[in-house]
Amino acid sequence: MLRVAVVGSGPSGVYTAQSLVQRDPEVLVDVLDRLPCPYGLVRYGVAPDHEKIKSLQHSLRAVLEHERVRFLGGIRVGADGVPVARLRELYHAVVYCVGAASDRRLGIPGEDLPGSRSATDFVSWYSAHPDAVAAEDAFVRDVRAAVVVGVGNVAVDVTRMLARGVAELSPTDMPQAALDALSASGVREIHMVGRRGPSQARFTTKELRELGALPDTEVLVDEAELASDPAYGDPSGLPAAQRRNVEVLRGWAATPAAGARRRIRLRFFLRPVALLAVEGRVGAVRFERTAPDGRGGVTGTGRYEDVEAQLVLRSVGYRGSPVEGLPFDAVSGTVPHAAGRVVRGGEVAPGEYVAGWIKRGPTGVIGTNRPCAKETAASVLEDAPALAQRRLSGDPLDPLRAAGAEPVGWAGWLAIERAEAALGASLGRGVVKLPDWAALRAAAGSAARPPLARP
Repeated sequence: MLRVAVVGSGPSGVYTAQSLVQRDPEVLVDVLDRLPCPYGLVRYGVAPDHEKIKSLQHSLRAVLEHERVRFLGGIRVGADGVPVARLRELYHAVVYCVGAASDRRLGIPGEDLPGSRSATDFVSWYSAHPDAVAAEDAFVRDVRAAVVVGVGNVAVDVTRMLARGVAELSPTDMPQAALDALSASGVREIHMVGRRGPSQARFTTKELRELGALPDTEVLVDEAELASDPAYGDPSGLPAAQRRNVEVLRGWAATPAAGARRRIRLRFFLRPVALLAVEGRVGAVRFERTAPDGRGGVTGTGRYEDVEAQLVLRSVGYRGSPVEGLPFDAVSGTVPHAAGRVVRGGEVAPGEYVAGWIKRGPTGVIGTNRPCAKETAASVLEDAPALAQRRLSGDPLDPLRAAGAEPVGWAGWLAIERAEAALGASLGRGVVKLPDWAALRAAAGSAARPPLARP
């Protein structure tokens, strides 16, 4: 019988567990996560108002409730946690599905000024990630104008959250402190800015159109900026997704300003070169105008424009972080692998695997993780006859506890769900997320504690 640890309970981890138990009728899978809550970015990365995408939790839940899958939250692996080498001793195979949690920086002067933050930080705050800094209402306090650097779906998400009102946000599971802060926000102008043209933007058309449906908000586009894109005049040669984006932008460019309470300005061919201080914090962003270089990139023109902003959110991509004890390619931000098998010093490391963003980089949508996980699971099961020959000492729970872990089982997670439902009811809302580590641990600890060992 093969015993497998999957590190990470987001989509890539859960899909890996699903593939393993579906293809092998005897394999046992422990899904480990450093948080006491499952679902990864589906819980802590999908925008609160995207209920349809968040409903994916229901299918992930079904996997984690499988009789041969066990969720063990609250277990940190690597630095300050269970060493990779020790985990490898406790399981026949370990699959790392740890994502790409670090954000890329702009690398420009003024980036560390107060008021300059990553979109990742902002998302963590309004999603109640327990690592988010408490009392972060300062994100939007005294902010009249904001700049979002980036033109991907995350950039669209944070732009939309800045423009939402209390009526749209109150039905979500957003933590109360974030709801209060955003509801009281004085943000009236939001610039979402890309260094290249509209035909190269990374947002999906569905996300883009949502900006145009926000109440009391108008979307403004400068047609002169759009026209700088060689594909704008005739988008027929573009892939379908990019062509639809250009068509939506073309429609907005032709729509006169309506004088709504909030404005979202979509800007293109502008590259941030510095954040400018006003009274010790961000007060403006200096952009250089760019132009297509004929090779798919852009070049600077030496013309500059300053845009007022008391809040700057960078959304220019994610990057994998090394796990202590695993090899890591600093250039790609991934773990070297062959079909999901970890490669150390040019050789496959028996029993060690990767799936998801730490395997392939931060690309694709949630569904992209399914074939990626299937490939890795196939490698694990192909190697299973050799891996299963190693005798294990039994259930790894006691050794995990001895290594300092305090596992939160499925009962603990269900207790967190009940506490969040009760919190929402007390506030006159639906489910409201618990906002910090202390609240999550207290809720998980309130559960009646059946044995975590398998029957």
